[in-house]
Amino acid sequence: MYNAISCNIMLVGRFGGGVLVIKYVTKRLLLLIPILIGVAFLIFTIMEFTPGDPAVKILGIEAPQEAVEQLREQLGLNRPFAVRFFDYIYKIVTRLDFGMSWRTKNPVFMDIIPRIPVSATLAFLGIAFATLFGIPLGVLSAVKQYSKSDNVLRVVSTILVAVPTFWLAMLLILAFSSYLAWLPAGGVHSYVGYIMPVITCGGPYGSAILRITRSTMLEEIRQDYVRTARAKGVPNNIIIYKHALQNALLPVITTIGQNFGAILGGSVVAESVFSLPGIGSLVILGIKSKDTPTVIASVLLIAFFFAIVMLAVDLMYAFIDPRIKAKYFKAE
Repeated sequence: MYNAISCNIMLVGRFGGGVLVIKYVTKRLLLLIPILIGVAFLIFTIMEFTPGDPAVKILGIEAPQEAVEQLREQLGLNRPFAVRFFDYIYKIVTRLDFGMSWRTKNPVFMDIIPRIPVSATLAFLGIAFATLFGIPLGVLSAVKQYSKSDNVLRVVSTILVAVPTFWLAMLLILAFSSYLAWLPAGGVHSYVGYIMPVITCGGPYGSAILRITRSTMLEEIRQDYVRTARAKGVPNNIIIYKHALQNALLPVITTIGQNFGAILGGSVVAESVFSLPGIGSLVILGIKSKDTPTVIASVLLIAFFFAIVMLAVDLMYAFIDPRIKAKYFKAE
């Protein structure tokens, strides 16, 4: 009898918790709509006021003026800015039509979809490298505070955070492609082609993760529960990795989520330097040719992925810290 009642309570709790999670996810996805519209408006405005005429860039500077005007009329560039923007948003909302690329004459997602695997692979490998590099070394730096290893890690992390991405990429190419000839300077013909781009994207963010891990771990290992556990004879590894690190992970996970979005959106430099056929390099081509539909669709896709990652990070909080789970269910 008691077991049956306990099982029913657990099932009701799980079902209710699942409903609350679905409500929360639904709210976040609905809030994403005005955010994406705002991003589209921002990119549309920037592309509108940047120098250059898309019709001239497509036809060339020697094209007859009649042909330029005809193409402008065909692309709708002679219509007012507000009319063009709201027409663009209306087509997206009603038909999921993101327009045609002015550069290739293809639907924009025909150009974007083949590039998603490259950018996604670079982003996932970059954040994985940053996490595997940042968290263990951050814990080591906190546990060995003021030691030689701590001082070296702090100096290295400070340098990597300050180094510009393009400079780090050129340095890696110079060292591992030009001098040592170990790695290809560009392209992704095999997994080897991802090594230097991953280091370029993940190195600075791994340093940021290292620093935040060190800071939060220093706070946790000074807490009373850590001193109590040590007084009871609990092994130090269990105290550090099972108790202190788990409590210190919340700000670290937030940093990882933000860095994943930053790597996904900031891979433009790495993709350009290493000649990777990803979304970032497509954005660069779109900006150069004033291909507004391609640029907007690419940036919207990156913004959507970033929002989904941050939503996943928020949901992970409940699984890591039961206190946040209790507050979440109570608030809902």
